[in-house]
Amino acid sequence: MVDDRRDGHAAHEPWRALTERGTRSVAEARQHGRAAGRVRLRQLEIILVIAVQAGLAATIAALIAAPLLGPGAHVFAPAAAVGTIATAIGQRARRTVQLLGGVGLGLVTGDGLRFLLGSGIWQTGVMIAVAVAAALLVSGRGSALVGQAGGTAVLISSLTPMEQGLQVPRIFDALVGGAVGLLVVTLLLPVNPLRILDRTTAPIFGALTNQLRSVAGALADGDADESVRVLNDLRNLDADIERLHEALAGAEEVVTLAPVRWHRRRQYHRYAHTAEQLERLIIDARGMSRWSANALQYGESIPPALPQAIDRLADAIAELRRESRAGDEHEWSREAARHSAQLAGAAARAGLHTFGDGLVADLRTATSDLLRATGCAPEEANAIVREAAGGASG
Repeated sequence: MVDDRRDGHAAHEPWRALTERGTRSVAEARQHGRAAGRVRLRQLEIILVIAVQAGLAATIAALIAAPLLGPGAHVFAPAAAVGTIATAIGQRARRTVQLLGGVGLGLVTGDGLRFLLGSGIWQTGVMIAVAVAAALLVSGRGSALVGQAGGTAVLISSLTPMEQGLQVPRIFDALVGGAVGLLVVTLLLPVNPLRILDRTTAPIFGALTNQLRSVAGALADGDADESVRVLNDLRNLDADIERLHEALAGAEEVVTLAPVRWHRRRQYHRYAHTAEQLERLIIDARGMSRWSANALQYGESIPPALPQAIDRLADAIAELRRESRAGDEHEWSREAARHSAQLAGAAARAGLHTFGDGLVADLRTATSDLLRATGCAPEEANAIVREAAGGASG
């Protein structure tokens, strides 16, 4: 009877494992679905803001250009305004300069070659080729300058034979459109730079906090597969980091150009300094998850203080976000980071092997990077970590 029961339990083990993996997969799919939904919601909000800005800028440019610049201006000036708005946030001022430079380069090239070669189909091809080549030589790569130079060359070669005196008004059209585009994004409808940063950093802060807690739990439970899963999830944050770089450029542009946002400059720069360190923390977290997976797979002993140190680092990251959003001093995040370093020192003195030592080294690096995110100089952050790790009691 006992043997029969044992055989029954053994037969059910594969099904139980399969059920657990299925449940875990469903939970992960739901979590990823919720995260993707939040990203789409943030993207929809940005799309709505840019769409409203573009519509308003085009309307204002047309109203200004039509009575002042004559026929055609009601098309070209709004097009230039939309071109300024539609570019990536953080590059609009540069885009406007490129737009004006491209128009000027296209006019000079197109009008000069038209004078030498005349007008026609093959002449148009030559003008465009020369204008684009000249723009690429100036900019060194594809940009708004290249597109505008080529487009303006097409305009000059195609329309000038039918309508004289088009060159100079075209420059003013671009100037009015670009100026109106900048006016809308800096004065009439400027975005909130802190809101941009907070919405962009939220998924990164959340992922770092949750995944570090998962690493701590994996070490405490001896679950090497969980550490591997965390490593894979952390590798999927590259798109979030790219969006963060774009958000930093956009927020910097707003606090520089928009007078109504100048009072946010100090808080923005503090938050931006914190956000810039998140990429370092992601690299550190990847290293910790990799070391932890290896330590567990090779059966190394894990002192209880080590998962506690990682869990405390997750607390510090959560506090860092809260303080950054509120504009508070980083008192609590620094204290949590210091405590994490103390626990890491205690774990090292308890006795570690190869992969455990690597894990503690990355943990101390992450603690130092977090302290740098709070405003500490690199030397100061390293000194705090060394002192805390050396001063802990076992």
